[in-house]
Amino acid sequence: MKDKKFKEEKELDTSYLENNYLTLVGKVTGEKKFSHEIYGERFYIFNLSIPRLSGNADIIPITTSERLLKEDTLTEGKKLLIKGQFRSYNSYENEKNRLILTVFAKDLQEIEEEPEEENEMVRKDIITNEVVLIGYICKKPIYRQTPFGREIADILLAVNRAYNKSDYIPCIAWGRNARFCQNLEVGAQVKLVGRVQSRTYEKKHEDGTSETRVAYEVSVGSLEVIEEKEEPKSEENQEAV
Repeated sequence: MKDKKFKEEKELDTSYLENNYLTLVGKVTGEKKFSHEIYGERFYIFNLSIPRLSGNADIIPITTSERLLKEDTLTEGKKLLIKGQFRSYNSYENEKNRLILTVFAKDLQEIEEEPEEENEMVRKDIITNEVVLIGYICKKPIYRQTPFGREIADILLAVNRAYNKSDYIPCIAWGRNARFCQNLEVGAQVKLVGRVQSRTYEKKHEDGTSETRVAYEVSVGSLEVIEEKEEPKSEENQEAV
């Protein structure tokens, strides 16, 4: 229902590619797996390891067409530049609905490894993880503070896609952005810039067991509200007033 509601009530001024685009630079980790096939075109999923400044790394799932791949493109440790979109779809498992997130690659390029002695400042200027989303708040943001007083807000953003589809992207804002988000109303249109991140958590089941899962979300760096443009009144409406 929420999907239909947002498609009927809202229409973005920009094209679908401008609503959702990202750039990732990282290294292939693990083996590729077959995902699905559409009209004879096969798609595969693989993981991309993207380093953070902290020294840790985000492990992001990438979905790509076989038509973008060479025989050795997805070799372990291969450095790639990915351009595409952050997408979601519903997976029904054990009679439960689960939101699955993946990066859909529209362009994929191999990158030559840079010499170790290259200037550090040059490397810092290269964008390795950036996503831009324009969409609508489809659930009241949840604002909270950690025991150490850090402010956090959870956001669910509906981003329109071609063929009457929408992607529902979980985002997390920090500090003053989190404080600002707590007052956003459902239906507000926003533009945000951030990075795709992965994190592990423990999922507890009713039988007392638990399992380690990985969540994917956008860590918000900047956010702005897009004000709706007022439509000019027609002459007939003006006369009626």
